[in-house]
Amino acid sequence: MNKFTKLGLFTLLLATVVFSSCKKDYETIESVDDAAIQSYLKQNNLTFTKDTGKEYYYKITTQGTGSAVTNQDSIYYTYTFKTLSGQVLKQIPDLMILGTYLGYTDQFAINSTTVNYIFAPVREVLTKLNRGGKATLIMPSHLAFGKNGLAALNIGSNENIIVDLVMYNESKRHEIDELEINKFIANNNLTLIKDPSRARYSISTPGTGTDAINLNSTIVANYTVRYLDGTVIPQSSDQITEVLTNLYKGWQLILPGKVTAGGKLRLVIPSDLANGTPLDFDIEIVSVTN
Repeated sequence: MNKFTKLGLFTLLLATVVFSSCKKDYETIESVDDAAIQSYLKQNNLTFTKDTGKEYYYKITTQGTGSAVTNQDSIYYTYTFKTLSGQVLKQIPDLMILGTYLGYTDQFAINSTTVNYIFAPVREVLTKLNRGGKATLIMPSHLAFGKNGLAALNIGSNENIIVDLVMYNESKRHEIDELEINKFIANNNLTLIKDPSRARYSISTPGTGTDAINLNSTIVANYTVRYLDGTVIPQSSDQITEVLTNLYKGWQLILPGKVTAGGKLRLVIPSDLANGTPLDFDIEIVSVTN
């Protein structure tokens, strides 16, 4: 056996040992994940189905009575990510319902503006539901955040993740807007007038100004704007001076003929009258110039 043959044989044996070692470590992580998940299920007397191909566990709690969906269908859904101990890591509430194609529901931008995590089990479990369905998924760590975890969300190394999933029966944006706004009103015990535009408003002070607001009016207004979950949207200033036609469509439809200078109102507008998501405003009209 010449030197080159001996060297080649040695390299092949070394590569085989390294590959076997890596494969063994990877399989060990899988087995540790699976043991932890099975222990969790046993302790909590839960029955889940195991996907033998991908090694995740899931349970369909509500199949849903709506239509079946495929990857090219738009769906609206929410999720809650949490640890096996119950610590909530990230949650999309039912006042901020997500909308996308089913085929994109495995893609997550977490603390980033770009997609940087792919969780195939999320999409696969949603695929098993009809519209209106609910399911719980348990992702082993090697299909979730792996050995590095995610410090920004306090996710530790090799953390198994529970994902609660809800797919809504509604399939159109305006239907979801109505669902969210109605829930928001009920949650906050509000009494609001519903405009034909689907905006809701309540006028606490109509104002005493003599100039009526029209689309060409320049208005000075103090305002606060929030998402429906109560999160205040930061603005460079709490006061705005602008021609009404340059402001939110919802403002253009509600302010004229209803308030004047000195007027105060609460205004909730659906996504098509806002910037793509329903918004909740407190508005005070300081002055009107025609």
